[in-house]
Amino acid sequence: MSTSPAPEPRASKAALIFGDPLDEQSSDDTDRGWGERPGTGRDAADDLKRFLDEKPPHHL
Repeated sequence: MSTSPAPEPRASKAALIFGDPLDEQSSDDTDRGWGERPGTGRDAADDLKRFLDEKPPHHL
């Protein structure tokens, strides 16, 4: 009697999640990452440098 090899386990397919996405907080719902520059403190010199860096050319 011949024995067939055991079937290999299949990788499970990704499950669909039907939850309400508005129940979860997204990264856009926080103030994190909105205009902060890494490694700089909050002082007048940093504020002036940022203002001058982001000023449009027609505001010279």
